[in-house]
Amino acid sequence: MGKWSTSPPDIEKGRQKGRTSQPPPPHYCPPTAKPWFPWLVPLIFVANIAMFVYSMYLNNCPSTTGADQCLFYPSLKRFSFQPFRENPLLGPSTTTLKRLGALDRKLVVENGQGWRLLSCMWLHAGVIHLLANMLSLLFIGIRLEQEFGFLRIGILYVLAGFGGSLLSSLSLSPSDRPTISVGASGALFGLLGAMLSELLTNWTIYANKCAALLTLVLIIVLNLAFGFLPHVDNSAHIGGFIAGFLLGFILLIRPQFGYVSSKYIPAGYDVIRKPKHKCYQYVLWFTALLALILGYAFCLVKLFGTVQAIKRSISL
Repeated sequence: MGKWSTSPPDIEKGRQKGRTSQPPPPHYCPPTAKPWFPWLVPLIFVANIAMFVYSMYLNNCPSTTGADQCLFYPSLKRFSFQPFRENPLLGPSTTTLKRLGALDRKLVVENGQGWRLLSCMWLHAGVIHLLANMLSLLFIGIRLEQEFGFLRIGILYVLAGFGGSLLSSLSLSPSDRPTISVGASGALFGLLGAMLSELLTNWTIYANKCAALLTLVLIIVLNLAFGFLPHVDNSAHIGGFIAGFLLGFILLIRPQFGYVSSKYIPAGYDVIRKPKHKCYQYVLWFTALLALILGYAFCLVKLFGTVQAIKRSISL
């Protein structure tokens, strides 16, 4: 057993004269950002469902085609689907979709109906088409809105869909039997493209970077591959993806790893802080903005001509 000393400890022992104790360094840790409450993406979901129900109501297959030819007429009555040979996706007729704002190059260019470049995003060709897009919207869109808020995701969704419509209109056949294009696929591919560019521009804040990049690229490739199936407008997918990829560099930029805002540093401390963004983030932001403006301008000029493109861009 050891012996205990009964004398008081010498508190001055080992202390050097003239040496003052320093306060511990401050801990600069900003509070964790709270996720945004997602309400815009669910609202877009409800709007798409409502538009499809309205399109089926307006279509009224029994009165236009005949009750004996409509699919599921005994159960759905007025909301029954067009014959399978006319619409294999279980939806309304082409005439109904065109009345509601489907993308038709002839109507856009010759009749001046440029609003169809935006209205076609809210229409769907059938139940199968609608379900595929809405599941993708909820899976991708809600997470993005939680991270970046409704304003940035709303702008991204609309502009990416507009980009998909522009490229789609350039590829639609202007022949005697023109095809139409509908669906939110361009906007959804824009969200995928934005996820990829967001990963690249905010590279420093991610762990397991390569795994996240490979997973995202695989999802994008698989979705683009489905676009080569018959009756699928892959040009809208590609146009939306490119627009969303560029918009991601502009709208989804985040501070670099280790950045601390001055409001989280205690008063009286003068410390060297990292800049909010890295140099390459600014370069990507400017390059993407320039490419996006030039890309939209090129498509508008290609579609309408120089003078008409300027008028259409102002009216839109």
